Amino acid sequence: MKIILALDDDNGMMFNKRRQSQDIEVRKKIAEITAGKRLWMNGYSGRQFRDMEMDLCIEEDFLGRAEQGDYCFVEDRGILEAVEKIEELIIFRWNRRYPSDLHLDFLPREKGFVCTGMEEFPGHSHDKITMEVWRREK
Repeated sequence: MKIILALDDDNGMMFNKRRQSQDIEVRKKIAEITAGKRLWMNGYSGRQFRDMEMDLCIEEDFLGRAEQGDYCFVEDRGILEAVEKIEELIIFRWNRRYPSDLHLDFLPREKGFVCTGMEEFPGHSHDKITMEVWRREK
């Protein structure tokens, strides 16, 4: 599976029990990346994407249901339990630090991932968003 995350500079995922990932330009980029593929997420995340034309699979246990090649958008839970199934991480960075309540529960390098690409683009809520692509080393 391929995991999509939005993180701050301290790998924070949520702050004040709110998502960090609500940016229309990020959602457009996610739609572009996942075009023609399933995108799994829970109901909390699904509310952001309800008006978009995408193949969404909304299930609370989506990490357990996603198959190889499927995409999962994660913003309100750890993913360490599924790390062995993860082929790729796509991380959108806000290039800021927030007082985070929830952090990514592992460091990609420590689990065998290598950053293979980076792209910067202007967001709606942030002047610069950085997209990183991490793939598992073979």
